[in-house]
Amino acid sequence: MTRAVVDRQVALEADGLPDQAALEAWAEAVLARHPDEARTEVTVRFVDAAESRALNRDYRDRDKPTNVLSFPFETPPGIELPLLGDLAICHPVVLAEARDQDKAVHDHYAHMVIHGLLHLLGHDHIEDDEAEAMEALEREILAGLGIADPYLTPSPPDRDSDTEDERPDA
Repeated sequence: MTRAVVDRQVALEADGLPDQAALEAWAEAVLARHPDEARTEVTVRFVDAAESRALNRDYRDRDKPTNVLSFPFETPPGIELPLLGDLAICHPVVLAEARDQDKAVHDHYAHMVIHGLLHLLGHDHIEDDEAEAMEALEREILAGLGIADPYLTPSPPDRDSDTEDERPDA
């Protein structure tokens, strides 16, 4: 039984974007790990760098485009709706990251959607223990879809360094 309802929005001219079936499969894989979750509707909007930059600047005070942004739906008091929220995924950033990290674009998109959905469900990676738990869940979900560990890179970043965090944004 399909629980996920995905509103797919494309706000740019681009080839290689995930189709409706892929988005629904990825959302289902996340929701399967949250069987008591009643909120099952999400909007996934594919955006260009300018829109991503504006959203990231306006909502996170970071003036640059980013891979994925998560916007949880805040239900008004006394009203129950099945809305999880919205994801804004920047196609040019995802393409560049996939190329730079030597990953299949489809696999990287799966990771971005799953990562964003987990944020909508309340997972986070601010603290190290939260990050480890969230990354473990991402790995498990992706493995169930036949997708390799997204955090394995040829030369993983040193977590104690001053370099920017390699986790997806949200």
